Amino acid sequence: MGDLLTGDFAPRRWGFWRPDSLRVVSWNIDRGLRLPQLIDFLASQAADLLILQEVDVNARRTGFLNVAETIARRLEMNYVFGREFQELTQGTKASPALHGQATLCRWPLRKTRILRFQCQSNFWRPRWFLPPTQPFQERLGGRIALIAEVCLPGRGLAVYNLHLESRGDDALRQSQLEEALRDASKPSRPVARVLAGDLNLDTSGSLPAEALARSGFRSAVALPSPHTTTPRGLFRTRKSIDWAYVSGPVKATRGLVYDSVDASDHYPISFTLKFL
Repeated sequence: MGDLLTGDFAPRRWGFWRPDSLRVVSWNIDRGLRLPQLIDFLASQAADLLILQEVDVNARRTGFLNVAETIARRLEMNYVFGREFQELTQGTKASPALHGQATLCRWPLRKTRILRFQCQSNFWRPRWFLPPTQPFQERLGGRIALIAEVCLPGRGLAVYNLHLESRGDDALRQSQLEEALRDASKPSRPVARVLAGDLNLDTSGSLPAEALARSGFRSAVALPSPHTTTPRGLFRTRKSIDWAYVSGPVKATRGLVYDSVDASDHYPISFTLKFL
């Protein structure tokens, strides 16, 4: 399997009308471990665009499914999956298990590609003294931005699906964020852009907020209220680390964090993207 997997399951659109808005959901789905509940929630949203992180393909823990394709088939959407890691304890050499991001859409996706960040943590790399078992989660690869353009009649929209490093400091995550922003700011990119995902970073802080503002990005959900992860650890802490931003001749409305949805260790966020 390569770095990109794709599938087209959306009904063919014959119309040439320009949509005025798109409904968007971004969510770290925790590998797809609770897939029926995930699909039920996503189906309830009737979204046009799904931006998903921590998506399994052919992993033992998720029944060797292509989770992105399973969701796309059920919801009748097109999809692209970008490989972040090969999970060494979840597959075999002949049938590798992959883990990464998936972008799904009711419109065709084109010019799909991966931006693999230059700065990476070495936390995940295999070590000879560690047994090849699940608790050590040995992997090959690194964090990415999955980039795709949505084919909308008379509209240009680029989607940046990000998953920044969890095993590192904020300086590393800031570097990865700025690399994605530089790519998104190139003159050849479509004017309207969505940047969303699990950033493992509170982007309301001064450095990330300034970098996003310089690149013309505006929050689609305002400050998540008050968190986007389920309680974790001894002290049951929650974090605000999942975000969505827009730039160009669009605005985001009706931004929500669904902090009652129990299908992942992150909560989904949604908004309506309106074209101006």
